[in-house]
Amino acid sequence: MSIGMLLDMAAMAFGDRVALGRRGDGITFEHLVRVSAGGATLLRSSGAERVAYLGGNSAAFPAVLFAAAAAGMPFVPLNYRLSEDQLDGLLGELHGPVVVCDEAFQGVVARTGLKIHHSEDWLADAALAEPAEPVEVDDDAPAVLLFTSGTTSKPKAVVLRHSNLVSYVLQTVEFGSAEPDEASLTSVPPYHIAGVGTVLTNLYAGRRFVYLPNFSAAAWLSLVAEEEVTSAMVVPTMLARIVDELAGAQAPTPTLRAIAYGGARMPRPVLEKALLAFPGTGFVNAYGLTETSSTIAILGPEDHREALASADPAVQARLASAGRFVPGVEGEIRDSAGAVAGPGEIGELWVRGSQISGEYLGLGSVLDADGWFPTRDRAWLDADSYLFVEGRSDDTIIRGGENIAPAEIEDVLIHHPAVKEVAVIGLPDIEWGERLTAVVVPEAHAAPEPDDLRAWVRARLRSSRTPDEVIFRDDLPYTPTGKLLRRQLVAEIGASTTYERT
Repeated sequence: MSIGMLLDMAAMAFGDRVALGRRGDGITFEHLVRVSAGGATLLRSSGAERVAYLGGNSAAFPAVLFAAAAAGMPFVPLNYRLSEDQLDGLLGELHGPVVVCDEAFQGVVARTGLKIHHSEDWLADAALAEPAEPVEVDDDAPAVLLFTSGTTSKPKAVVLRHSNLVSYVLQTVEFGSAEPDEASLTSVPPYHIAGVGTVLTNLYAGRRFVYLPNFSAAAWLSLVAEEEVTSAMVVPTMLARIVDELAGAQAPTPTLRAIAYGGARMPRPVLEKALLAFPGTGFVNAYGLTETSSTIAILGPEDHREALASADPAVQARLASAGRFVPGVEGEIRDSAGAVAGPGEIGELWVRGSQISGEYLGLGSVLDADGWFPTRDRAWLDADSYLFVEGRSDDTIIRGGENIAPAEIEDVLIHHPAVKEVAVIGLPDIEWGERLTAVVVPEAHAAPEPDDLRAWVRARLRSSRTPDEVIFRDDLPYTPTGKLLRRQLVAEIGASTTYERT
């Protein structure tokens, strides 16, 4: 089954129901099928083998995604926030794709000589085009190519085949499960795996979805109210801004039943404030990677409620977990020798399942002989199989021969009343190999002392986890999907700091 068949099934079941956009003038399931078929004609006429999409969130994004599927061409959403040189490099790797792009980026693409379609005109042009004859698409053909964020290395294109994406949808969503009044708000960018995943899952459920092209907390709250949104997907930085915008008040969003968050670690204080601000809303932590076709573990609303209400520290701790693996996904923690770790033991997370790709364009698959994918995330499982992700293996700080996960210290410092944001990094040190450096963004009007913050950590963790130094900044660098740019911090701070051991 191809991802195009998911749309066909939805159109047959929900035909004239609005699938995309506002209630008053949105696109129906039937019309989305029509513009997908016409769009396939436009794409095939280019003679290209791949379709690149360079633009923000709009109705054109899902329309082009399904047009590419109907044409039997891989779809490649690109990060429009990259520099012109970086975009040139990615387009070059795709060997002459046809490009659908927003007007703001047409100059960047035009100099490459590639065939361009304007995203602003796509729906109208596709509706006028003669519908393409259906193409038989192999389940194992590439459906989407997604470049990784490249926060620590050159971006690589992950190959997501139709079988991977369809498996993810079929294993996590019940067909037609949405009520006619349900609407989902998507704020994550289209070049993120969640941007692709939410299109497929919402359509398969029969749920209308709307886009917020340019995120702001005020605009998000306004759109939720105006469109009577029932579910939404955000990244942690977005939720933090929404909580700040509410300033302790409850959100005026009576229709909102569910908020899913993911893409990066969620600071517990932000989550606790959000739970108070949205008392009638169920929260879902969705953990996944590009290589896994989106979500592989979920901490559901009931898990959140139980963790908040429980007096058992082990249950309370689950609020910081990624939950349990979704149906169809197996997971295990392996130590440095490759042996499976026991409950509570930290190692590398490996996962297996039909939705797992683990394949990169031009590089092949990194799955082992038994189909397991190494996520490169340090993690552990508790006795009830709740997954706790400590961070990327590359982020591990080695101080005096001891491996230290930055998240362990960050989770303590973020609870200090004067700390708004924090990142812990390792900087070169002659004696210890790396020194622990806490980079702190203070709360407004707060002026914490470095020694007070160090004492806060020392009282709660082993002394070897106490930061050697504390540096204050006005902000921390993040990707648009909320991932902390640790390497950028190391480069910026490592070249400018001095250190006196105390």
